Amino acid sequence: MAEKLGVAVVGLGGAVATTAVAGIEMIKAGSNSLAGLPLADRDVEGMAAYRDLEFGGWDLAEDDLGVCATRHGVIGEAELSNGASALTKMKAWPAVGSTAHCANIGGNNRMANGHRKAVETIRGDLERFREERGLDRVVVVNLASTEKMPGKDVESLASLDAFERGLDDDDPDISPAMLYAYAAIGSDTPYANFTPSVAADVAPLAQLAAERGVPVAGKDGKTGQTFMKTVIAPALKQRSLHVDGWFSTNILGNSDGLALDDPKSLESKLGTKGSVLDDILGYKVEDHIIMIHYYRPRGDDKEAWDNIDMTGFLGQKMQLKLNFLCKDSILAAPLAIEIARCLDLAAKRGEGGVREELSLFFKLPQTANGTAPVHAFDKQQAMLDNWLGGSVN
Repeated sequence: MAEKLGVAVVGLGGAVATTAVAGIEMIKAGSNSLAGLPLADRDVEGMAAYRDLEFGGWDLAEDDLGVCATRHGVIGEAELSNGASALTKMKAWPAVGSTAHCANIGGNNRMANGHRKAVETIRGDLERFREERGLDRVVVVNLASTEKMPGKDVESLASLDAFERGLDDDDPDISPAMLYAYAAIGSDTPYANFTPSVAADVAPLAQLAAERGVPVAGKDGKTGQTFMKTVIAPALKQRSLHVDGWFSTNILGNSDGLALDDPKSLESKLGTKGSVLDDILGYKVEDHIIMIHYYRPRGDDKEAWDNIDMTGFLGQKMQLKLNFLCKDSILAAPLAIEIARCLDLAAKRGEGGVREELSLFFKLPQTANGTAPVHAFDKQQAMLDNWLGGSVN
């Protein structure tokens, strides 16, 4: 009998989450299309099947997931009246909310205040999810909006003991993302951070995951512009084309774009996008400029534009221009699904702590010992392939 894997999503009513749920529900309803799912052609022993995934999770939005999905505009009535109709019967559990950490995202579907109370509620939700849906295992994936960066030298983030004291004192520097991560890891539930927010990568929670042997991975899903950088930059390096400057700009109008319209949240996002080039090329690109603009008319149809200035043989100057017209959630949702399956596989194999093998999926991959992450896409793909094993169909 197939084993059922529960995927508990932070931000279940968001564009990425509703797209992921819709896709899995359509597969369950009989669709044979696995297009866009990066690991669909892999036969790996112990990995959960797409049809065996069950979704639940938290969100500040009170509407059912069908209403949420319609608002985001990624899927429409055709899907909701057919294979994805289950979304109209699904609602998110009350969530932890904080405008101090995420200024532009609100909602009334909130759990009780207080850090310890929130942790207790999250763990209760996970247990109820497991029991009511008859799940064999559960993973938590954070798909919520981007939070601001924590301040420097925050006492409660210095050690696990200090973090515990911070929970007792309702320290405002402990964010919702950290509460979800702490609750998941403390209940031995694998946790993935698909956002730029600080969560399981903060020292106390990384320590807790290592001590308890809980698989964790993050952070910030690598979907569009940064994905292209990690593909193109290694090729430029191998051809000895020196990158003099790389100008990147993005426009998007979904809830992610709205969250990033807050300067403090934007700072978190730019932090995960900015280190890639220097690490891959082996030198600092002095004029590496990244801009993100909220532009409401685009909705989920994101545009990422890059201009690359290069110097080649005999000092001759060249340019490369890229214009990626993409659908943000269509790129992100399959990655979130695959991350959940991979973290569950790690748990089944007894492999806890930071799973660097999943670096392929993230802009700023978390590492186990503070070492520099691997960013080049080809090297990341080799890491994942070696770890997965199995065969390619």
